[in-house]
Amino acid sequence: MEPGSIMEFLNNKSILVIGATGFLAKIFVEKILRVQPKVKKLYLLLRAVDTKSAEERLHNEVIGMALFDVLREQHGASLYSFVYEKVTPVPGDISCVDLGIRDSLLKDQLWNEIDTVINFAATTNFDERYDVALGINTLGPLHLLNFVKKCNNVKVLVHLSTAYVCGEDAGLIQEKPFRLGKAKKGTEMIDVDIEKKLVDEKLRKLHSEHAEESAVTSYMKGYGTERARMFGWPNTYVFTKAMGEMLLVHYSRDTVPLVIIRPTMVTSTYQEPFPGWIEGVRTIDGVAVGYAKGKLKHFPFNPQLIVDVIPADMVINALIMAMVEYANRSTTSEIIYHVGSSLRNPFKFSNLNELCFLYFTQNPLIDKEGKPIKVGKLKAFRSMATFRIYVAIRYSLPLKVFQYLAIITGLFQKPYKDKYTALDRNLKRGMRLAELYEPYVFFKGIFDDTNSEKLQIAARETCSEADAFNFDPTSVNWEAYMMDVHFPGLVKHVLK
Repeated sequence: MEPGSIMEFLNNKSILVIGATGFLAKIFVEKILRVQPKVKKLYLLLRAVDTKSAEERLHNEVIGMALFDVLREQHGASLYSFVYEKVTPVPGDISCVDLGIRDSLLKDQLWNEIDTVINFAATTNFDERYDVALGINTLGPLHLLNFVKKCNNVKVLVHLSTAYVCGEDAGLIQEKPFRLGKAKKGTEMIDVDIEKKLVDEKLRKLHSEHAEESAVTSYMKGYGTERARMFGWPNTYVFTKAMGEMLLVHYSRDTVPLVIIRPTMVTSTYQEPFPGWIEGVRTIDGVAVGYAKGKLKHFPFNPQLIVDVIPADMVINALIMAMVEYANRSTTSEIIYHVGSSLRNPFKFSNLNELCFLYFTQNPLIDKEGKPIKVGKLKAFRSMATFRIYVAIRYSLPLKVFQYLAIITGLFQKPYKDKYTALDRNLKRGMRLAELYEPYVFFKGIFDDTNSEKLQIAARETCSEADAFNFDPTSVNWEAYMMDVHFPGLVKHVLK
């Protein structure tokens, strides 16, 4: 990697960004526009039916975000003219052939002009509908690869995955690809074509029975979880992401250099474009939000296990560095980078619990009546079994007694019935949250990041801009980051 090569690489580049309204994709777009205004073009594939809809999504869901405030300050009134000179929204859909791009002239332009492709597209819901997750997370990357194969000048394809494609593996988890069709348990091979056929058959049957859409959604969510667990993955999200990786690695060989970035739990920005920017409730922050609102007092987790978190801007810095490094190589094989902190700067659940308590005690949220919400330390349960027993005794049993007494006394009607329904709904929601997070709060793996560390070392030795693209997890003081950056950002951008 030659000194200054990052800016030189980005200069006059045409980059296709898939899934451009996603959290990390926006950070990538903002960084490129801010650090290298001489980039030729960013083509942003947005799920939209036409150009007008794509332009509206670009304005409302990307450029209009607070994330772009630094660029707004830099460019002032000329921001939008600069953006629309550099950015072209492309209406399409990664779950379709040719990315769903209908404009043949635009397709030809992309095939002839783009030289770098980044895939951020994903549905990250743990229990997404199986048909939806299969279309975006599994078949989407294959559609993208087939599109890239028609391009004349693509030097590198970067695919954003997740470290948790490892399922529930324990010990040191290496930066290795999956073999096509290899399941994590059992002897049966995974055949993506068969999975697609099974989904189509299920949908046809449901529609022939005139099932309501809510029933179809419920069924497909359950079916995805069933298929994932049958093959050894804990949920639909990581199962479909793993299959997407399998297809990419298998069919990209001898065609285009492939970089797979596997971040761990992504948190708010550490430094750029400013500290603490986050969008939506992400991974473990679902627990933090429920806790801060006073709705979550007990949760299953092992305080001594590591919660592997990494700031979002560090993920993007790693992605850009890997993109530049691998595009300059002559090989067309794949490389995988874990971007996380568990190996070289571990942060335990006990630390997270303590810092949550300190921050929201010192900076409590305010309830609807204008009073501060008091929080105590989150009580830990070291197994789901003990948590279920506790919930059954502490909540489920009293709730059933309440229902029984209300019925036999003739009081099981408004407002008692409404109160019971609300309590029962909250209890089921809490248990569902605990079950979704179970694989991660009891996760016993450590992510080896040898490739990422080698990339950092090479960058420091040869790249004059290495500091501007820092992704070294050892540089993060977790207490300072959580107390001064992440929790304040969570309050400002999510709990506002």
